Amino acid sequence: MQVSKFSNLPKIELHLHLDCSLSYDVVKKIDPTVDFNHYKSSFQAGKNCTSLKDYLKCADNAIELMQTKKNLELIVEDLFKQLQDDNVIYAEIRFAPLLHCEGELNAEKVVETICKSASIQSKKYNIDYGLILCTLRHYSEDESLKTVKLVNEFSEKGVVGFDIAADEAGYPIDNHIEAFTYAKNNNLNITAHAGEAKGSESIWETINKLGAKRIGHGVRCLEDKKLVKFLSENNYHLEICLTSNIKTNTVNSFIDHPINEIYDSSISLSINTDGRAISNTSLSNEYAIAYNELNWSMEKIIQSNLNAIEHSFSSCETKEKLIKLIKSIS
Repeated sequence: MQVSKFSNLPKIELHLHLDCSLSYDVVKKIDPTVDFNHYKSSFQAGKNCTSLKDYLKCADNAIELMQTKKNLELIVEDLFKQLQDDNVIYAEIRFAPLLHCEGELNAEKVVETICKSASIQSKKYNIDYGLILCTLRHYSEDESLKTVKLVNEFSEKGVVGFDIAADEAGYPIDNHIEAFTYAKNNNLNITAHAGEAKGSESIWETINKLGAKRIGHGVRCLEDKKLVKFLSENNYHLEICLTSNIKTNTVNSFIDHPINEIYDSSISLSINTDGRAISNTSLSNEYAIAYNELNWSMEKIIQSNLNAIEHSFSSCETKEKLIKLIKSIS
């Protein structure tokens, strides 16, 4: 694939999980006993990965390493290095704070540590960013509320939004309605995973009960023509992750991926990595897949970046700057 064709292209990434993006370098630094074969089998989704549940198991090994202030700082720096290598100029990085409280840290300290580290690395690597805090499907109502209140608490320190992630098919969203109501009442930005492990009914539910206008994945929207029309006419945005959709068995092959039909339906979408380590990918690689496997033109790739900027949770000033940078190459 012509990955190098896209290496120097400025890129926007909206759907990127911190705990799914640990490079071999940072894992080795934290745990010198991990060799590359162990890394590949434990931190990357291999041939045995056949579902979202399997995909998420790979993150468990990363989360074990993400329980100290020092390790979180190393991992944030590592991700910004990856973003620089991929020429990403703006990224929204998401994580679930409550996952990192098994050691010395509480949830507030986790968010504070990642906020401070991201601010430092943003300046060092000249990459604009925003942080999104995730509640998880299996969390209780109290855990979900605790997470969304951290979004509010750290909204002036780099946190830009609230998300719900994890096992979409295994758990209903009932425990999270109050947290998303809190988010709406406090004018917090919202995105939500849906339409990946479950069908179009999951997207409707996310829209109607949680109020999300950005959907993580959302590729199964095509199962409902009314939903497709609704998403298009109401300027919803889908954060699409090509390789991840293959790894989770949401789609059988790249040729079968519905991204072209979604794009042709005038639904706003962007291309993202989801988990750089677990999917073993980069945005340059994802663009090469779109270009080679799905017949995307450079114009469509640039438009998807402009769509991402429009629907990002960044400031108007940052959006204007990013638009100029992307349009300068078109």
